[in-house]
Amino acid sequence: MSSVTQPSQLLSSILQPLDPEERVTILDLGAALPETLAFYSEFRVKLYFADLFVDLPLTVAEEGPGYREQFAALLQLPADVRFDVCLFWDLFNFLDDAAIRALLEVLQPHLHPGTRVHAFGARNRKLRAGGERYGICARDTLSVRYRTQALPGYRPLPQSTLQDLMTDFQFDRSVLLADGRLELLMHFRG
Repeated sequence: MSSVTQPSQLLSSILQPLDPEERVTILDLGAALPETLAFYSEFRVKLYFADLFVDLPLTVAEEGPGYREQFAALLQLPADVRFDVCLFWDLFNFLDDAAIRALLEVLQPHLHPGTRVHAFGARNRKLRAGGERYGICARDTLSVRYRTQALPGYRPLPQSTLQDLMTDFQFDRSVLLADGRLELLMHFRG
C-alpha cells in the first residue's frame, strides 16, 4: 500500500483549537495509523477508533439486523461518551442513504452542539474508487495510503446529497481537491 502526504485546508479548522491542556474526545472512523497516534500524543485526547471500512459492504437481509443494529454493534460506544471531533474520511461514499441515516442516528446521542466533523465527498459520481486509509501527520497535513484493491460498494456522494441526508449538521466549508474529491467541514447543530 503506497503512501503520500496531502495538505488539508480544512483539517486545521478542526484541529487548531486543540490545546495540550484541554481534554478532547475524538471519533475516527478509519484505521488507527501510527502517524495519527503520534500526532495526538502531544494533546490530552480520548481517542475512539472504529475502522468501519473493514466491514464493507454493509447489507441488510430480511431476517438479519438492520443498519442501526449493525452500526451500534460495530461502534460499541459507551452511553456517556460525547465527541468533540468526528473524522468520517470518505466512509459516506460506501454507504447507501439508509445506512448513512442509521449511522447518524447511532452517533447522535454521542454528539453535542458544535461537534466538529471532517469528511470527504465527491464533486461528481465519476470519481475513482476511494477507501484510502487516512492518517494525520500535522494539523494541516494528511497521510493517504492507497489500497491495492478497491473496496466494494463505492458510490461517491456529491455534497448536495450529503447535505440532504445530514439535516442536523451545518456544512461550514468545502474545498475541491485536484482529484475531484471534496474536503468537507461541518458541525453538529444539535
